[in-house]
Amino acid sequence: MLVGLGAVGVASAGAGLGTTAYFNDTESFNGNTLTAGSLDLFVHVDYSEDQGSYAQYSTPPGSFINGNVVGQLDDGEIVTQEGEGLSIQVSDLKPGDSGEGEFCFSIVDNPAYMWMCGEVTANDENGQNEPEMDSGDESTDVGELADAMQVTVSYCTDGDEDDGEEIVSGSLADVMSALDNGVPLSGDGDADAPIADRPAFEGVAAPFDDDNEPVIAEQCVCFEWEVPFEVGNEIQSDSVEFDFEFYAVQSRHNDGTHNPCITSREVEGFGKLDYDDADVLWASKARNGGSNTFELIVGDDNTNADTADYDFGGSSFDGELTVAYDADTGEATLEIANGTTADVSYAVSNAAGDVISIVARGDDASHLASVSNVRVNGSAPSGPDAVEADGAETVSLLIEDVDASADWELTADVAFEGLDNDPSASDENPAVYVEVIDA
Repeated sequence: MLVGLGAVGVASAGAGLGTTAYFNDTESFNGNTLTAGSLDLFVHVDYSEDQGSYAQYSTPPGSFINGNVVGQLDDGEIVTQEGEGLSIQVSDLKPGDSGEGEFCFSIVDNPAYMWMCGEVTANDENGQNEPEMDSGDESTDVGELADAMQVTVSYCTDGDEDDGEEIVSGSLADVMSALDNGVPLSGDGDADAPIADRPAFEGVAAPFDDDNEPVIAEQCVCFEWEVPFEVGNEIQSDSVEFDFEFYAVQSRHNDGTHNPCITSREVEGFGKLDYDDADVLWASKARNGGSNTFELIVGDDNTNADTADYDFGGSSFDGELTVAYDADTGEATLEIANGTTADVSYAVSNAAGDVISIVARGDDASHLASVSNVRVNGSAPSGPDAVEADGAETVSLLIEDVDASADWELTADVAFEGLDNDPSASDENPAVYVEVIDA
C-alpha cells in the first residue's frame, strides 16, 4: 500500500510540471425569489333589526370590514373608506325590540385560528355617562340596559336560518365580559373544541369571486339580541356602547393557544405600583410559612381572608398553581398541587378588576420563585407567560385587558427554592401572589 501511494504521489508531481490549469465546470440557478405569504382578514357583515313600526336599520348588501377599512362592492370594484370599523347605532330602543347579525370571514391567503373579542365602552344611566368598570364605589350608578338586553352568539352558516352551536349567551353585560377575555372560534363550528390545535378557518384566494359574491369560510358567527317585554321602564333613557373585534392568526407553526384579546408584560416590583391610583380588590397568596409548609391565603386582604396550609416537605418545590373566580357565587379559589393538593376559597367583596398581577418575590440570595406556562382560561396572553424572582427581588407579570368579574381560571407551573423549614420562621419569602387590580 505504501508503494502504491508513493507512485500516485510521483505521478501527480509529474503532472504538475506540465500545466497549471484545472478542469472546471459551472452550473447556475438564476432568478431565485423568496416571497413571504400574507394573511388578510375580511369580515362580511349582514345586520338588521326589528323595532316594529319604527325605522329599522340594516347594513347595505356587500358591506365588509378589512382592518379598520369599511368597504362595499361597486360594479365589482372594492370601494373602501377609512374609519374605526363598522358602527351600528340603534335608537329609541324599547321592550320587544330585537336584532340579528351575521359575521362571515374571508381569510386571504392562509388558514388561520380565529378569536372573537369585545368590551363595553360606555354604560349610561339616564343620559349620564358612566364607565363600565367603576372603582368599587357602590354609590356609582350605571345603566340597566346592558343587564336587560339578552344576547346569543352562535355558529352559523351563511344564509342558513338555523343557527349552529351556541358560543356564549346571557345578558349583554355577561356576553361582553366573556368576550373581553377572548373567545376562541372553531373552524368546524364545534363550541366544545379544545383551544389547542382546534380546527382552523380555511384560507381563500380572494374575498370575492367573479360574480361578486363573498368567498367565505364555512363557519360564520351570528348574534341575536332582544329587549324582553318584562324589562319595563327601568331602561328608560339608558344607553350602552360596545365593540366586537375579530382576530385571525396564522395556523401554520402555531397551536392556536395565544390569545390576542389579552396582553401581558413584566415589571419590576409589585404590579399594582405600575399604575396611578390602582386598587388591589382581592389577592391569593402561596407563601413560605415555615415548618415545611406553604401558607395559602385568599381574601380581600390579609385580615378578611381564609387560609390553609400545604406541606411541601423540603427546601424546594415544583408543582402547579390554579387561581379561579366563579362569577355566580363570588368565590375565589387558590389551589396548589404536587402529587397532593390543597386549596382555599373566599367570597370576595369586589371582583370588577381589569388587571391580574402575578407577583414572584424572594428575600435573600437563596430564594427562587418561578411562575411559568401561565394560561388564562386555557390560553396564553399576547406577551410573556412567565415571571421569576431569583434572589432578593420582586417581579410581576401583568395580564391586562381582562374582565375579572367574569368566570376565569388561571393556571401556571410554579417552582420554589430556598424554602425555610424552621418552625419559627414567619416571613413569606419566597412567595407567589395573584392579585386582581382595578387599574
